[in-house]
Amino acid sequence: MNWKQLISAKRWGYEDRALTEQFDARSEFQRDYDRLIFSSPFRRLQNKTQVFPLPGAVFVHNRLTHSLEVASVGRSLGRLVYNLLKKKHPNLDQEAPYLQEVGNIISAACLSHDLGNPAFGHSGEAAISSFFIEGIGQKYQEMVSKEQWEDLIHFEGNANALRILTHPFNGKDPRGFALTYTSLASIVKYPCAAIDGHVKTAHHRKKYGYFDSDKATFQRIAEELGLAQDPQNSKGFVRHPLVYLVEAADDICYNIIDLEDAHHLKILSYQEVENLLLPLCGQEDLQPRLDSLADTASKVSLLRAKAINTLIHACASVFVNAEEQFLAGSFEKPLMDALSAEIVEQMQLISNVSVQRIYNAPTVVQIEIAGFKVMNALLEEFLPAYLKSNKTMFDKKIVAMIPSQFHTDKEDAYSKIRAVLDFVSGMTDVYAVDLFRKIKGISIASLD
Repeated sequence: MNWKQLISAKRWGYEDRALTEQFDARSEFQRDYDRLIFSSPFRRLQNKTQVFPLPGAVFVHNRLTHSLEVASVGRSLGRLVYNLLKKKHPNLDQEAPYLQEVGNIISAACLSHDLGNPAFGHSGEAAISSFFIEGIGQKYQEMVSKEQWEDLIHFEGNANALRILTHPFNGKDPRGFALTYTSLASIVKYPCAAIDGHVKTAHHRKKYGYFDSDKATFQRIAEELGLAQDPQNSKGFVRHPLVYLVEAADDICYNIIDLEDAHHLKILSYQEVENLLLPLCGQEDLQPRLDSLADTASKVSLLRAKAINTLIHACASVFVNAEEQFLAGSFEKPLMDALSAEIVEQMQLISNVSVQRIYNAPTVVQIEIAGFKVMNALLEEFLPAYLKSNKTMFDKKIVAMIPSQFHTDKEDAYSKIRAVLDFVSGMTDVYAVDLFRKIKGISIASLD
């Protein structure tokens, strides 16, 4: 693979449009960022759980604030990578002129990386999968292909993000968000179909990157950008190199900032947070500065900023030093796992504490359980009603609650299931709970 082809300003849905010089006000990739930040799916992230329940008296991160912070880290990481690559290749701007936009590309991809996550965090994904694995959704297995069934029983937010950005929803622009091919490719962490997502390859594949309905979409993107086929899976592709940077920005943020939220909620003491973050700060003279601050929240903010700075520079250095491996598709681990042994060990310690003390905190578990019940209940109502050929009056009322953009003209079961999943997975936590209460008769709709 090569940077000139990998970094393309060609837009999804505008393939025949001749590329022009970059605009004075915004580059093509800055336009990607702006389209995302003004979009409805992005705004809805403000009411989707990151880790802790919301809203609450104490501010904690939601999916929107998390995405904004990841985008900020991603922009810095991308810009640093470009500057280091420029030193390594003095003629870089002539060989790959769009590479100077790498910070904007990664920032845009970071904004969209969680667009496909359903309500209630990862428990929402598990709830959708469970509906088909062990709920009443089991009966639909005989109606779909083996490939389609795999992505139903393993609902994946990352694949859903690609669908949101490219799918021609009913009544909407058939070109989706019309983002650049490179911005789209930069969010697909596991470029294969669900049926191949479990295949162990050298590319640390843990999940999958596109639904069966969107397979042709990603193949077009891969061909345009020259993504190499996975040598261990002829039906999959290796990652776009920038995916590693988007993934690293996400990993940096949630690992570090979850500690900050835990401190605000008094789950972790200040001293515990300092012990975890100070070894990552890389400044021997930082302790006196910390001691000079009376406010513990300010101390945690300082530690967070210094730790993130250390990780950004470490990731950029590894990426540039291993550039040839990324272009060859042979880099075999996440970028964060390739940092120095000291950093990897400290990040593992943070991860262990997060699992034990944060992700299993009572309030976190409670929202996950509630979300599991809500998502399953919504699917139990909407899917059977939408798929029935002879609908009862009640079925018709239920289907009428699905906005027209999510309806499909296709008659096959998979397309109809996918349409309902588009609707349910796009809900915010608040909307999902409210709708659940109304259709179950727990609360009654009013005009005010």
